[in-house]
Amino acid sequence: MKKYIAECIGTFWLVLGGCGSAVLAAGFPDVGIGLLGVSLAFGLTVLTMAYAIGHISGCHLNPAVSIGLWVGGRFPASQLPGYIAAQVIGGIIAGGVLFVIASGQAGFDVSAGFASNGYGEHSPGGYSLIAALVCEVVMTMMFILVILGATDKRAPAGFAPIAIGLCLTLIHLISIPVTNTSVNPARSTGVALFVGDWAVSQLWLFWVAPIVGAALGAILYKVISPKGDEA
Repeated sequence: MKKYIAECIGTFWLVLGGCGSAVLAAGFPDVGIGLLGVSLAFGLTVLTMAYAIGHISGCHLNPAVSIGLWVGGRFPASQLPGYIAAQVIGGIIAGGVLFVIASGQAGFDVSAGFASNGYGEHSPGGYSLIAALVCEVVMTMMFILVILGATDKRAPAGFAPIAIGLCLTLIHLISIPVTNTSVNPARSTGVALFVGDWAVSQLWLFWVAPIVGAALGAILYKVISPKGDEA
């Protein structure tokens, strides 16, 4: 149970920190942090939580990561339901807290996006469904590859959180214009439920693509990793 609570808290921080930076700070007149700041914010949430709860739950913060680690032989299937439920709950709670904060500003309109992920007319850059699908699959695949490599017992000890946090930052730098960057079904769900309408109708993509990408990343790491005990 402590692991599940840790995952809930960690995912709460990821969604509040990452999506909160996009909703509250990205476009603020004169001092907005922009795409670079939002990308860094997502990476920092993972970096800080990895050091805070990594020794408790492994700091997955993402259903796709948990599934990828299971495919990679690093995580037991018996714990998947609890981890995924905790992550989604944490994301939704963060979405609720962010909604309360954001709605305190005059003129706030949740239907404008609320950091939700989307494709087509709801993609920041107007990218198609196929483009969004390929982007999310590939970005998640590489994220899992980095996670498995950085946490391999043969990798330099103590640096995994830095590599993983910077990887997530890089992923956002690449893909925010395409989908607003998901690579995390819990992150997508946490804000989409408050937008409703199009955000919920397009949510399926941001579950399917990250999970497929995570499985591919785990398989790819198995292919390139030397034989032996990597866990």
